[in-house]
Amino acid sequence: MSYHDEQESIESLKAWWTKWGNVTTWIVLAALVVAAGWNGWNFWQRRQAAEAAVFYDPTVQQVLASGDKARIARAASDMESKFGSSAYAQMTGLAAAKALYAAGDVAGAKSQLQWVIDHAKSDEFRQIARLRLASVLLDEKAYDAGLALLAAPQSEAFKGVMADGRGDLLAAQGKRDEARVAYKLALDALPKNDTSARQLIQFKLDALGD
Repeated sequence: MSYHDEQESIESLKAWWTKWGNVTTWIVLAALVVAAGWNGWNFWQRRQAAEAAVFYDPTVQQVLASGDKARIARAASDMESKFGSSAYAQMTGLAAAKALYAAGDVAGAKSQLQWVIDHAKSDEFRQIARLRLASVLLDEKAYDAGLALLAAPQSEAFKGVMADGRGDLLAAQGKRDEARVAYKLALDALPKNDTSARQLIQFKLDALGD
């Protein structure tokens, strides 16, 4: 390249930088900020998950096994407030609900299940919580509330058990025809190799009569 051509290239570069230099600088800076933010977020998520795991095992599990309603509720609240976005919080909510129900704290169990429904990131955890809460509502004879819970959209894997739950609620209401439809849907949706669940549903279906 001749000296003249080199000077022209330098002048062109200067002109381009004068026009676009600031914009380019801001774009690069923005990209760096986004990258740093993303890396920071991932690091924070990993750290949260690790801390939640340590808190869950053995602390939460020991408290759940104690049967102490106040301690169970406090441990669940601590997990949910500190690590609410982690899978451990959802697991704790379900386990705490079961422990509280066994200890006679039905209201506390319902509160934990509702928390999972409202906050769980995993659709599977939400659907398990709906199913369990509907079972509690069945015991309380709150049939319409239970049916409303199980009417929410569900994944293919849960269609059978959700239909079975609706059948129980409908049968308890005396709606035999609707319960029969729900039980038949459950049988159609459940895997053929799930023999114990299918036998139980068939028993309930037979009990309704023709």
